[in-house]
Amino acid sequence: MTVVGPFGLHVRDQALEADVQTGLAAVEAGLLEATKSDVPFITEAAQHLVRAGGKRFRPLLVMLASQFGDPDAPGVVPAAVVVELTHLATLYHDDVMDEADVRRGVESANTRWGNSVAVLTGDFLFARASHILADLGPEAVRIQAEAFERLVTGQILETAGPRDGRDPVDHYLDVLSGKTGSLVAVSGRFGALMAGADERTVDILTQYGERLGIAFQLADDVLDIASDSHESGKTPGTDLREGIPTLPVLRLRAQAAEDGKPDDLELVELIDGDLGGDDTLAEALRRLRAHPALEQARQDTVRYAQEARATLAPLPEGYAKSALEELCDAVVHRAG
Repeated sequence: MTVVGPFGLHVRDQALEADVQTGLAAVEAGLLEATKSDVPFITEAAQHLVRAGGKRFRPLLVMLASQFGDPDAPGVVPAAVVVELTHLATLYHDDVMDEADVRRGVESANTRWGNSVAVLTGDFLFARASHILADLGPEAVRIQAEAFERLVTGQILETAGPRDGRDPVDHYLDVLSGKTGSLVAVSGRFGALMAGADERTVDILTQYGERLGIAFQLADDVLDIASDSHESGKTPGTDLREGIPTLPVLRLRAQAAEDGKPDDLELVELIDGDLGGDDTLAEALRRLRAHPALEQARQDTVRYAQEARATLAPLPEGYAKSALEELCDAVVHRAG
């Protein structure tokens, strides 16, 4: 049993492990190649987050999904490079919108070079992803375009907030479906499609990716509150301090509005106040960690991971299916 990739997936078959490791190594080389420019400064900026590392969660899913067809098919690795380039591009843009200082343990691009360079570097990565897509055929271009539309729609919905009368939790889950679920769904779809899997298998792995992607983000929401380490790639409480609404906070707000308990209302007021000071943030984290809202968010994470696992039932038994099931377990484990 071997751990594969930064995500920590345990693979129980040597042949599958070799395929996945070889594929991920090829993706890494492809990312470096795709982020090269004749202008050295662009290369430096474009490779800033590539070299910072990351879980490579989406390429890993492409590799595992390809096992249900021919994993050595020529489109598999380029498709994995496309989804990771797209993901990286969104990180450059997200950091500008969130005014983030750190990403993946290094200085964010917007902090290092300013917002304009960060936005344009993200655009550069989108352009390079499109260039690779063109060689994968019109169907791949259409799939990516639809996913990108959903991703941007999710970001706009997050920025706009829920409309009057809309449940903020339902709104947030819709946001995650677009912002995160769409691209993880494409990872499963591309892996199966490029490997020549049948239409039913492609559909199953697309649905699996959608649900797993939402569970993955919900686990990060929980980690932002619950973790004392850097498991999420960010300092605990980062989203809380920046006022980014995450599921534990939304669950807290809903409970406070419904029950009107003084302690809950006081905690909401604390969170809505200035969390710039370390002591104030630590107090908010301490109280949230002890609140039932955090456990509710954990259970939401488990539910989506279980739904992802359940979609795999029709697939043939084997090491690839077991690895996909274990990915669900790994996401739940991240949420504690």
